[in-house]
Amino acid sequence: MKTIQLRRYTIVDGEYEAFVAWWKEWMPRVRPEAGFAIEFAYGVPETNEFVWAVSAEGDRDAFVEREAAYLVSPERAAAFDGVPQRVAASVIGFVDDAQA
Repeated sequence: MKTIQLRRYTIVDGEYEAFVAWWKEWMPRVRPEAGFAIEFAYGVPETNEFVWAVSAEGDRDAFVEREAAYLVSPERAAAFDGVPQRVAASVIGFVDDAQA
């Protein structure tokens, strides 16, 4: 069993390219190191939207525990060190497989 979290961002005007470059540099490295898998990542530059999904083995409680450890990790801190806030708004939530 795995749990998937869908993350939808609206990026600050003028920051889309910088955000995507930062995300490509850091997320494929720090998320897997913390026990997560990146399911997909898509962007819509014309509307400053970025949508991605991250998963982890186990149920939602296990995901939440892993996420809590990730949020205070030195690896995550390094990824965000000195980076301006480029996400204007976000919608983050767990999703279920509608095909199952």
